[in-house]
Amino acid sequence: MTPWGRNVADVKIRQLEDWVLESHRTRAKTAGRSLEEELRQVLTDKALEARREFARRAREMQAELKAKYGVMSDSTPGIRADREERG
Repeated sequence: MTPWGRNVADVKIRQLEDWVLESHRTRAKTAGRSLEEELRQVLTDKALEARREFARRAREMQAELKAKYGVMSDSTPGIRADREERG
């Protein structure tokens, strides 16, 4: 676990094609990073891309529901009143 409370993992990738590794080495050198930093960035970017896509789809669905049904009223006051009534 890191000092920030996040878990981290060590990963070993076997049987990676030489050209793939060399491609990332070149990208790392161009960016002024180590190979490890480059690979970490590539994996992180890909994971963030998936999260962003999920969030985009959720926003689209929310907009579709809002267009179809409008804005729903807040049910909190009714729930609170029901709880108070029941004791």
